[in-house]
Amino acid sequence: MRLDSISRLLASRTIGRGAYALTGIVGFALKYNLDRFVAATVFHRPWGWLSYWVSPAGAVHINQLSRADAQFLSFMLLTAIPFIWLGVVLTVRRLRAARMPVWLVALFFAPVLNLAFFAMLSLVPSADEREINPQPQRRSQRWLDNIMPDSALASAVAAVVLTVLAGAAIAVFATVLLRTYGWGLFVALPFCLGLTSVLLYGYRRPRKYSECVWVSSMSVLLLGGALLAISLEGLICLAMALPIALPLAILGGTVGYGLQHRPSTQAPATASALIVILLAPTLAAIERIIKPPSPVLAVRTSVEIDAPPGIVWHHVVSFAQLPEPREWLFRSGIAYPIRAEIEGRGVGAVRHCVFSTGAFEEPIQIWNEPHLLKFAVTANPPPMQEWTPYRAAQPPHLHGFLVSQAGQFLLEPLAGGRTRLEGTTWYQHHLWPASYWSQWSDYIIHRIHLRVLEHVKQLAESSLARGGE
Repeated sequence: MRLDSISRLLASRTIGRGAYALTGIVGFALKYNLDRFVAATVFHRPWGWLSYWVSPAGAVHINQLSRADAQFLSFMLLTAIPFIWLGVVLTVRRLRAARMPVWLVALFFAPVLNLAFFAMLSLVPSADEREINPQPQRRSQRWLDNIMPDSALASAVAAVVLTVLAGAAIAVFATVLLRTYGWGLFVALPFCLGLTSVLLYGYRRPRKYSECVWVSSMSVLLLGGALLAISLEGLICLAMALPIALPLAILGGTVGYGLQHRPSTQAPATASALIVILLAPTLAAIERIIKPPSPVLAVRTSVEIDAPPGIVWHHVVSFAQLPEPREWLFRSGIAYPIRAEIEGRGVGAVRHCVFSTGAFEEPIQIWNEPHLLKFAVTANPPPMQEWTPYRAAQPPHLHGFLVSQAGQFLLEPLAGGRTRLEGTTWYQHHLWPASYWSQWSDYIIHRIHLRVLEHVKQLAESSLARGGE
């Protein structure tokens, strides 16, 4: 597209769907290749298209960035400002042309959701385009005319049932066939379900916002119930996914509420159905092919013990049976440590930390008695036992999606014959968005650490009280 054509687009207050789609595709191609060139030539780093969603610095949180990583990402953000300005201006003009609420431009900045938003704006006709050149009713619209009832309750039921069926099929495709738990499943799918359910609900006439929120919420809640019923997920994992899935479904429903006030809701309903059918499984397939690298995360927990390192060390290397847990987390099915055993002594010995779901196998790498015990992890048991109405539900994410890589115990002597005992676990999880799921995994591992460290503290202090036995 020539510069004079772009100038005319920016000068106008509206833009057609074809010009918007072409400008967006060309603009992304230019930006992607510019980013690749800058990353390779200036910073000597790789850059892929998933780098816009998955940090190429390998950090999940901003405070984990090194100085070099922060400088790299700051420079990349600086070069993106002209493209962001262009995208926002054209998106506002496209929203005006389609007579949609201008506040929807906020979706331009939402990762993954902006793909669905761009596709929708590229498919939905402009208002004057429909008025000047009315389109004949399409086959998909005739199909919806036949199945969508007129009453509010019946249309809500039909909308939710249709979206739940589509969502369950996509979830099975992503998790069972592709074995991916990523942006397509946890971000694109709930948003598109909420959007589509509301547009189907408002297919006959505009509905109230409260009703749209209810319909969009029920679409994702009943999808969770369907996944539980077909033994694809357990109750605990569904509860963990709810804080991200439910707001996204409501956001999609809010967008659908804004769209239904256009002169015709049939075109956006059809376009949105295409999005929910194509975007989530397509993104899941891309994630399966590309397999974005998972960062190695670290969780550190420490306690102070009223006993010297020499006594604490013996209870770190191995410890007897722990009492049954009282914490709600472990009673809900999350795996918890029971005891630790060791075969041999020194480097090369193998420690077995027995959990409620199996045993971690931990070959010793550093044996610096009584200061540092470091080990690799070569076998991981399932991270939890699912709450399910079935005897043995085994969703794919229980195997190979949360993996401990290594661990260590660091014993630091303190004044007064006391010891600071710090436990560290290095692990990976293959769930996206990583920044969301790491909140859960960090918390769970921290609670596991505390269970072990508090037990070691009790054993060491009791041993000292008995005379250092």
